Amino acid sequence: MHTEIHTTKVTPAVTTRRNSAAWTVAGIVELFELPFSDLIFRAQQTHREHFDPNAVQLSTLLSIKTGGCPEDCSYCPQSSRYDTGLEAEKLLPLAEVLDAAQAAKANGATRFCMGAAWRSPKPHQVDAVAEMVSAVKDLGLETCVTLGMLRDGQAQQLRDAGLDYYNHNLDTSPEFYGQVITTRTYQDRLDTIARVRDAGVKVCCGGIVGLGESRRERAGLIAQLANMDPYPESVPINNLVRVEGTPLAENDAVDPFEFVRTIAVARITMPQAMVRLSAGRETMDDALQALCFLAGANSMFYGDRLLTTDNPQSVADRALMGRLGLHASSGH
Repeated sequence: MHTEIHTTKVTPAVTTRRNSAAWTVAGIVELFELPFSDLIFRAQQTHREHFDPNAVQLSTLLSIKTGGCPEDCSYCPQSSRYDTGLEAEKLLPLAEVLDAAQAAKANGATRFCMGAAWRSPKPHQVDAVAEMVSAVKDLGLETCVTLGMLRDGQAQQLRDAGLDYYNHNLDTSPEFYGQVITTRTYQDRLDTIARVRDAGVKVCCGGIVGLGESRRERAGLIAQLANMDPYPESVPINNLVRVEGTPLAENDAVDPFEFVRTIAVARITMPQAMVRLSAGRETMDDALQALCFLAGANSMFYGDRLLTTDNPQSVADRALMGRLGLHASSGH
């Protein structure tokens, strides 16, 4: 007996043209408050209009300069203001970075991201990173760096070296931001993103769930991202890693379904972005990660370490992808 199943097609709120209409915080809160199955269904529809639903882009992240950052980001073990047992280190030599990039490529990653714990890089530091970018690019990998705030001309220098993406997260909503960070302003972050965009480098920009923000403040972060013109090509959604010694070490964990809702809302409001499952994955079981992919996550950090915190090992990641019928993609 053959039974046809008819579904009603829901028109996505954002068309293939970017930023065709501004998202209000209230409108995003309404998405968050949809029944869970309705929200996931809508996110899946949006996802399938723009992507292979069974493809996941794999990125590997290397800390090329660890610790000693003067900023006071309340979640960060790399801040020199907190005693987290993390020692400040010098910039890694080029050969060591290249070894890590080659290993990442051999393991299936298509993008190699390099992070340095600086407030804002000095000219000689940008020179050194530009050399790394060029060498990694020559391996056939996409390149991404996160170096803090950029000054005029620095994004262009990195672009000329072959940089594909610059990561600079907003972290949270403008209203909640001051409760997490005081050493740089929200506008400082937006200014760096504008410099990156003006240089023709793709933007990787997202935030962190679990800082103590309300759902409305979570919606405020998504509104900031979705209303960028254009919105970021890559949107990492991080689940707070509560590190002993940081001010947020005792924060309550976010409800897992709320985290999945955040992934789904990011997918609906930024339909053509790569929505990345990022920090905090080591505390997620396989079922929760599967729900994140179902909600529209189509990129993840992959490997043994994520800057200074553990990340599920690539063998486990491959096994999970196999069980879910997912395959690696190059993204875009």
